[in-house]
Amino acid sequence: MVSTARRAAYETVLRVFEQDAYADRALPTAAANLDQRDRAFAQRLAYGSIQRVRTLDHAIEELGRRPVRKLDPPVRAALRLGAYELGFMQTPRHAAVNEAVNLVRSARLERAVAFTNAVLRRVADGIGPLLESLPEGALKHSYPDWVEQVWTRDFGRETALALMRAQNEASETVVRLIWGDPVGEPTEIPDAYRVERVDEQALAEGRIWPQSRGSQLAGLVVGSRQGERTLDLCAAPGGKATQLEGEVTAVEKHPGRARELEGNAARLGASNVSVLCADALELPPELRDYDRALVDAPCSGLGVLASRPDLRWRAHPLPDLQLDLLRAAADRVRPGGTIVYSVCTLNADENEAIVDAAGLATEPLGEQWPRFAHPKRPEFLLTRPDLHGTSGFFIAKLRA
Repeated sequence: MVSTARRAAYETVLRVFEQDAYADRALPTAAANLDQRDRAFAQRLAYGSIQRVRTLDHAIEELGRRPVRKLDPPVRAALRLGAYELGFMQTPRHAAVNEAVNLVRSARLERAVAFTNAVLRRVADGIGPLLESLPEGALKHSYPDWVEQVWTRDFGRETALALMRAQNEASETVVRLIWGDPVGEPTEIPDAYRVERVDEQALAEGRIWPQSRGSQLAGLVVGSRQGERTLDLCAAPGGKATQLEGEVTAVEKHPGRARELEGNAARLGASNVSVLCADALELPPELRDYDRALVDAPCSGLGVLASRPDLRWRAHPLPDLQLDLLRAAADRVRPGGTIVYSVCTLNADENEAIVDAAGLATEPLGEQWPRFAHPKRPEFLLTRPDLHGTSGFFIAKLRA
């Protein structure tokens, strides 16, 4: 009999790697009927197995002597979960092996039961020494090689390794206080509170919104005020849009996400936010002369890998789109208006290179927020998981 928490983790891993599902959507479905403790275990096991899959597959192939790609999907998923428990959790050996074997048996692959048992026993014997022997780098910490290369180029070898380590750990949980009494531990960001877990009732009532300190900082930098008009070009799910004061036009291209944005704005009481389902690069001509614009552009997401375990395996830079969006924003604000460009990635090709290519005047931010000043370009802000314990955000404030 497989534990319900492991079953949920198994279904999540299977859907992510075999059906291209997103982990943060697959897990809530799989764990819907679990209590809080079992849900937390399922998340740790599923997310950890997804994050560490490169290292786990290496261990399975080296110790089990069978190419992972040739295995049946249920066997592959069960072996990855078992290997993660053996290598990165304190699960007793017999429990990790037996649960994985039972997952394969429940998939009606009786012919693969003995194989799964044998492979995981070899993994149990050797995974500790194998992990210790791996050289520091992308294989040991389970990242694509290109991510290690980008971080080494931009920050140097030691910081690249620190970023890899940091984003394999659970990220802090922070909420933005919308109204009511303060919750949790206050931080250096106004209205940002560090909590042990998100209070689901407070969230449903619109009293709080889960949002990292890095993300909240980007919204604060916009600096919108009553009486002003602000254009948010990539607004869903609405965390930053609902931080803004004055009249806000929140643009979202995808209909489902636009509906989600409308619902979130209503729940948080952000009646100043008007949602427009449209392509930010093809807006109606009358939408112009805004006082401010926010371009929280799609990106590779290299600053949020801790909270999105599958992203490292699907991420890719989007510099052409980012530059187009920034130029579109510049075309829609009045002369002298301000534009905030923010991305949740740690990649100079998507960060300072985009701002430089846009050719807009920069408003320095480093003196106002010295702790988060970009180490090479202090006119910009750069939050880092390894330094600041929050998601990685690049933030620039520009003038049209």
